[in-house]
Amino acid sequence: MNQLHQIIKRPVVSEKSTALAELGNRYVFEVESSATKPQIRDAIQQIFNVRVRAVRTAVMHGKTKRAGRSEFKRSNWKKAIVTLADGDRIELFQVTQ
Repeated sequence: MNQLHQIIKRPVVSEKSTALAELGNRYVFEVESSATKPQIRDAIQQIFNVRVRAVRTAVMHGKTKRAGRSEFKRSNWKKAIVTLADGDRIELFQVTQ
């Protein structure tokens, strides 16, 4: 069980990810950079007890930031967009109206 939570780090909650959840039944997570699509699929299915139809991944490159005269680069991170089967929902993302 602990290994599953190492693969899925956190949900990404933003305006775009909320719209994806409401309209397309797609959910966005930050995942371990070495995680593969089958590992992500299995982790989501076991943690949330849903059926995953598709997994898409992207590496989000860290931005270069400045603080005074010094520059530093934020770390790269991996994003997974998970599409669920019809009828399945993850309640973490549901907004009450």
